[in-house]
Amino acid sequence: MPDTFQLEIVTPSRLLVKDAAEEAQIPGLSGYLGILPGHAPLLTELGVGAITYKANGATHTLALAWGFAEVLPDKVTILAEAAERPQEIDVGRAQKAKDRAEALLKSNDPKLEVDYARAEDALQRAETRLSVAKEK
Repeated sequence: MPDTFQLEIVTPSRLLVKDAAEEAQIPGLSGYLGILPGHAPLLTELGVGAITYKANGATHTLALAWGFAEVLPDKVTILAEAAERPQEIDVGRAQKAKDRAEALLKSNDPKLEVDYARAEDALQRAETRLSVAKEK
């Protein structure tokens, strides 16, 4: 059995990762999925979270928001709505987004007509980005 699989992470604007990975953890909608070489074929929808993968003995982490993953025994392709490396994350902007989302979720003002699902999504994305940014 091979020791690695081909990992590709693609967003609408670019190919972010094309590497031989030894393992990966990806954020599925129902929780994280662990992927090793030879994994059974799988198609899954992805949520918001951090992708972690090991390549050449080094661990890499990216922030991901929504998408799909195709897992084959020798290749994993991730089509993401958004994905960022730690050094690409604007920490100030992510903190402001987190603060806005928290304020909306705490608001009891009926005039605001808060979309709670959208605010919770924004909070989760901001928290993920801040967490991954610490990996720099």
